[in-house]
Order: sequence, then C-alpha cells, then structure tokens
Amino acid sequence: MSLWFLGTIGFSYKDWVGSFYPIGTAQRGYLSYYSKVFNSVELDTTFHSIPQVKTVQTWSTTTPTEFMFCLKTPRTITHDLGLKGAHGLMNEFIESLLPLQRKTGPILIQLPPSYSQENISVLDEFLEILPLSHNYAIEFRHPSWYNQKTTKLLTHYRVAWVSLDYPNLPKQINLTADFLYLRWIGINGMYHHHTHERVDKTNQLRVWIHTLNPYLEQIKAVYGYFNNDYAGFAAGTCKRFMQLTGMNNIEHNMPYQERLF
Repeated sequence: MSLWFLGTIGFSYKDWVGSFYPIGTAQRGYLSYYSKVFNSVELDTTFHSIPQVKTVQTWSTTTPTEFMFCLKTPRTITHDLGLKGAHGLMNEFIESLLPLQRKTGPILIQLPPSYSQENISVLDEFLEILPLSHNYAIEFRHPSWYNQKTTKLLTHYRVAWVSLDYPNLPKQINLTADFLYLRWIGINGMYHHHTHERVDKTNQLRVWIHTLNPYLEQIKAVYGYFNNDYAGFAAGTCKRFMQLTGMNNIEHNMPYQERLF
C-alpha cells in the first residue's frame, strides 16, 4: 500500500490569510498551521538559493515528526550551469538539508523548458555522481524527453520522472522509481490573487486518480503538489484532491470560503 504525501508548492502566501490561514495569523505561524492540514510541502525557496542551516532547522522543529519536505534544486545548478560542473554545489545543497533528517523527501530537479534531450549525456553524468542517500525526481519541460531513452536512463538510476499537469506536455505516468512525484502547475501568472479556487478541477483530478490507481501496488509512495496557478488556490485544490482520494484525516477545516463556484 502506497503512502501519500500531498501538499502545495510553497506555503508562505499572505493572500491565504482568511481563506486558509485564520485571520490574524502571522507569517511565522504559517508552516505550523499548514503542517496540521497537509503532511508535505514542496519548497520553491531553495530554487533561488541554498538555504541557511538555521532556516532548515526551523522548518524541522516547526513541523510534526512524519511531515515531509520536498525541495527544489537551486536554479544555479539546473538553469545557469545546466548541470555541468555542478556536483560541488549540489553536494553543498544536499548538506544544507541535514537538519531535516528523515523529513527530507525526494529532491526535485527541475530542468528549464529549453533543456532538450540533446543534453542527455550531461544528465547521465550528473545522475551518476548524485549521493545515494536521497531520492530524486526530475521534471522535463522540453517535449524531446518523452521517449523510451529517457525512461531507460531514469530507471537505471532509480530517479522518478515527474508527472505534470502543465500546458503542451503529456499528462501521463512514467514509472522509473519506487515512488511517484506529481505536480499540478497550470499557466504561470494565470491568477493575480490566490484567495479562492477560480476553476472547478474536480473532473481533471478524478482522471488523475484513475490514472494513478494501477501503479499504487507497485510503489512505496506518492508525492503530489499543487500550484496556485492550477485553479487559483492551491490549498483548496489540494484539500479537494485529498477528499477524492479518501484522505479524510485533516485536523483543520478551512475557516472561510474555499471556492467561487
């Protein structure tokens, strides 16, 4: 039976106060409240820089024992260097996560849209030297990666192929590890405010659940994260998905209106 780790991409959104966080919640209280509703989060903040040890320690001490963090690899590694000569920085990044200990989930390696399969030898070299102490998931945004060559490479290293709900890319499961990693992203900048769900995605979520079901007996865990741009309000959409999957062990109800439909 697979474990489910579900949450949102980020949690520090001021416009969630009133629709997710209770009115009056200070920013320092966001993560503590969030971790009582969801059991995981994907942190985008590490995409911009390697976190300070003190910050990582705060993440760890603020959350329950079974809470899971998935962290995005810094853009210096994935976008600026294109994975070339990046092993020193990657090791530095991984070492910065040590205070999380068992709360560290798969490390997300998001490649830029321009990064095509012409770079597969660079990716191969990068994956070969990654520390085996962690799990990894790779997100491809260039369509050239969607073939058996990629499947074979990721399966060899037991790295998960991130499944995306993202414009102009296949919405499919490519099983290459003993866990699945899914991201519901949407169009960047689609909504200026993220206080409520703007679009009813229930039918699309049911399709994803139907697609996932055949794999659940083959894997150890499912990691899934929602972006605000997917339906306007990631916390509300994630809660909806949890309800559809039967995960009703939510300690807090959202205090105000969750959607506009």
